[in-house]
Amino acid sequence: MYIKKILLAIVFIGLGVAAYFAYFVYSAMFNPNTAFNNDCAYIYVKSTDDYNEVRAQLEPLLLDIEKFDALAEQKKYVNHVKAGRFVIKKGMSNNDIINSIRSHNIPVKVSFNNQNSLELLSGRISKQIEADSVALLAAFKDMAFREKNGFNEATILGMFIPNSYEFFWNTSAEGFRDRMLNEYHRFWNDTRLEKARKANLSPNQVIALASIVQEESKQKAEQPRIAGVYMNRLKHKWTLDADPTLKFAAYKLPEYKDKIIKRVLNVHKEIVSPYNTYKNQGLPPGLIVMPDISAIDAVLNYEKHSYFFFVVDAKKPGYHKFSKSLAQHNQYAREYHRYLSQQGIRQ
Repeated sequence: MYIKKILLAIVFIGLGVAAYFAYFVYSAMFNPNTAFNNDCAYIYVKSTDDYNEVRAQLEPLLLDIEKFDALAEQKKYVNHVKAGRFVIKKGMSNNDIINSIRSHNIPVKVSFNNQNSLELLSGRISKQIEADSVALLAAFKDMAFREKNGFNEATILGMFIPNSYEFFWNTSAEGFRDRMLNEYHRFWNDTRLEKARKANLSPNQVIALASIVQEESKQKAEQPRIAGVYMNRLKHKWTLDADPTLKFAAYKLPEYKDKIIKRVLNVHKEIVSPYNTYKNQGLPPGLIVMPDISAIDAVLNYEKHSYFFFVVDAKKPGYHKFSKSLAQHNQYAREYHRYLSQQGIRQ
């Protein structure tokens, strides 16, 4: 009888322990364990992070980090951390959270436009993905990559077509660069390549001209007409006389560091540079700024007309007056210069 009581006690204790263990497991796995009030929170796990770094991000977001630790150990996440951007939704259990941060890497939207150097572009991208600006810049400047894909120091910026793209946050510098090369080839489809061929321009030359158009006017409706002016000058072997290229050349000189040129003067036209389109015939060796897609397509679909000149409309700044003759252009130019003087813009 005594032995039976002992055995029953052992059975009840075992059942109690099993019940507690089952409750603990259920609680650790399936009870909600989030401590924030928003609908969701995000964590960013670097490629070099281990469980301790992940845990440090999770701790302020969870009600009970120890229960999360126990389940993470049981599910072997502790030694198999995945890099990326992950979402934790309000009310998630530890089991849900581990499943999310182990296998649901969420893409980010990466966008950029109108950067005028690889340095600025790398800084812009580094704020949106894991790769830092140093690694990105090194990937962009990789000479072997440039030569293999038909770019040089002056044209490589044109490989990056400004838009919004989806990337995994933990994309490497080389991974970002290679993806942008694929996007470049996708952009230059058969239709665009045929239009460039008919204009007697290579894709790099189209982008170089588009960068000038971009700097001349942000008005999409005007861009094809401005492109048409430059195409007329190219066809007649005139110099382009593009003021934005003079500014670009000037800003590369020490005396113009930290200065803003608001008015192009004759002294700027004497700058010795391959980008001085007042002295050098044809297109500059590369782009002066990253053009929008609208400016690129404006060049490919340039307006066919008889204009050879244009100048800012003094009565409607931001827009331009177009001329077929130098005499008419000079008249419009005098109006614009009077406007600049009235505004106190001397240089």
